[in-house]
Amino acid sequence: MPIATKKIESIADGFSEPKKRLLYYLKVMQEAGLQELAKTMKMSRMGVHKHLALLQKRGLVEAIEIREHVGRPRMIYKLTSQGKTIFPKSYGAIATHALDFIERNMGKEGVEKVLRERQRNLFDLYNNRLKELDFDRRVKELARIRDEEGYMAESKKVSRGSGHHVILEYNCPIIHIAEKHWEACSTESELFEKLLDAKIETTHRAAKGDLICKFQIKESKEGYL
Repeated sequence: MPIATKKIESIADGFSEPKKRLLYYLKVMQEAGLQELAKTMKMSRMGVHKHLALLQKRGLVEAIEIREHVGRPRMIYKLTSQGKTIFPKSYGAIATHALDFIERNMGKEGVEKVLRERQRNLFDLYNNRLKELDFDRRVKELARIRDEEGYMAESKKVSRGSGHHVILEYNCPIIHIAEKHWEACSTESELFEKLLDAKIETTHRAAKGDLICKFQIKESKEGYL
């Protein structure tokens, strides 16, 4: 499974680089066997197993035995609930309490007003890095910005010359907000449309139980997806 190189310095400070990479890959891949991890890490199976064993002792990784009809059972590794907490959450609990307070006192309109104000601020911030780029590079740069903000994002071009791209986000720092206030997701999609001058179809959402957030992107001049 090819995975783009990411910035992982902020993940689990104090861990060795191989352990940080393992945690990152398990976050993206959700679960993987020893052979798959060794191939992805470009390490020996024994080396990967040693790092996994230490992460298991720390309670960050768990191993599940998979029994198939033929042959020996194999082990699948995945992050524990504790392991998932090391990835950025963007002060989700505090922000959710604040939005709950606004909703109680000002209704849904108040929540949407706050989120749209955030959208305007993010537009100015993001657009400073995107405005001089062509469409393809704007998509790549947007994914890079989101990755820097803890979304573990990457972009892919679906087919050459078609204007179709996909942005995948493997982590949602605002998931606690989005689960209670869907407006956080809708304003986010609108932000992408304005920044890219594109049609955005959000096919997967972590806040709805999907493993990732997935945005299908097409230039506006080519119409809707």
